[in-house]
Amino acid sequence: MAAAKIKKGDQVVVLSGKDKGKTGTVTQAMPKDGKVIVGGVNVATRHRKPTQANPQGGLEKVEAPLHISKVAHVTADGKPTRVRFETQDGKKVRVAVKTGAKIDG
Repeated sequence: MAAAKIKKGDQVVVLSGKDKGKTGTVTQAMPKDGKVIVGGVNVATRHRKPTQANPQGGLEKVEAPLHISKVAHVTADGKPTRVRFETQDGKKVRVAVKTGAKIDG
């Protein structure tokens, strides 16, 4: 699989689905599966039975993974952009296609 263009800690916007237009930070990246988990986006509700560990039971809200193609990196003005790789000073860095700004530190 190609190098991951979206990594943990990146600010992304959702491009399609029920949460289209929402922005958030990537809390977990799963490059082998091609999925990411974005904080506060794609929240699923799990109904939990009471157990010894959790005697109350109840509803549990969990952030479900999104396919990496449904999210895009966000520029400073809040608009989505694609990401490309460039070599600068002998290092491979991620660059925003729209602005040309370097993403990595």
